[in-house]
Amino acid sequence: MGRGGVRVGENCNINRDVLLDGGGRLVIGSLVNISPEAVLLTTEHDPNSPSFEGRDRAVLVGDRVWIASRAMILPGTHIGAGAIVAAGAVAHGQVPSWSIVAGNPASVIGHRSRDAQATLPYYQRLLH
Repeated sequence: MGRGGVRVGENCNINRDVLLDGGGRLVIGSLVNISPEAVLLTTEHDPNSPSFEGRDRAVLVGDRVWIASRAMILPGTHIGAGAIVAAGAVAHGQVPSWSIVAGNPASVIGHRSRDAQATLPYYQRLLH
């Protein structure tokens, strides 16, 4: 599925109040879970521009990724397959496949089984 500069793969869960910035290219793989209030940005201002020019940099999210609540993905970030970006983390640059990253700036705190998230159950809101 695609809309504007955003492409979303098969069988993804995109939760409430998620911001998907389509100003630049945003590609989300299959079986991706994006939790509430996560922000994925592809556009920003050039901090060195005399006229505060805007710029865009692609964000690529691999298959079977979990982006937890209130995580922020900055322009130019590439998240490898199976990775987890923990709640509240701020990811920039390369997030290695099958890693778990947390913090600001996000850094690797662990690794994930390659068997994880091979399927996603049907998502149904219960309390929100």
